[in-house]
Amino acid sequence: MENILEIKHLKKSFGDKIIHRDVSFGIQKGEIVGLLGNSGTGKSVMLRCLVGLETMDDGEVWFQRKRIDLLTEEAMFKIRTKISYAFQSGALFDSMSVYDNIAYPLREHEHLSISEEEKRVQDILTLVHLKDSGNLFPSDLSGGMQKRAGLARAMVLSPDVILYDEPTAGLDPVNVENVLGIMRSFRERGAAGIFVTHDIPAAQKVCDRLMVIDSGRIAFQGTVQEFDNSNDPVVQKFHVSL
Repeated sequence: MENILEIKHLKKSFGDKIIHRDVSFGIQKGEIVGLLGNSGTGKSVMLRCLVGLETMDDGEVWFQRKRIDLLTEEAMFKIRTKISYAFQSGALFDSMSVYDNIAYPLREHEHLSISEEEKRVQDILTLVHLKDSGNLFPSDLSGGMQKRAGLARAMVLSPDVILYDEPTAGLDPVNVENVLGIMRSFRERGAAGIFVTHDIPAAQKVCDRLMVIDSGRIAFQGTVQEFDNSNDPVVQKFHVSL
């Protein structure tokens, strides 16, 4: 099957510190790929490069068979409606209600009637188990609820790809399962995903494939079973942490 999103030969440094030496991988429609690596290996930097929030030193990004890393900022603004970034913090606007936070992308990118907007927002709130929380503000929400509201905003434009940046970080087991269930629901709607995480059990539950980044390169790619059975020393480090 053809890749919907692909990064080729990514190189990225900050000053003398080399983050990515030569990173290449792709994801297919409707699959979730886990991206594992120790702190400081540039997992979030890679996500930001995919959507033009970080400038690559070298490399290419392809989406739906079109190269996008050379696009203007205006053109990338449109691409980001199809490749959505779910920030680790949720990145909600404190001064807006949950409803308005989720409606914000619709108002920026689509011209909907009030009733159409309400339906879209309520549908996605229901999907993330927040259907009665639209009038609340971010400060009224628990950490788990904020994560789910952030995921709702990332999904409201029905993107083709969602970049999940540590969506389960800091959550209790019940909320972790809630978030994983939401990710599965998004996949059932056809959205592919890249799941950056330190939570190996969560990645094993929801991902179709796992990748490990080490020393600036993808050191392992394979199915969850291949990851579990691997004797590669890079993978074994993660087995020890389980």
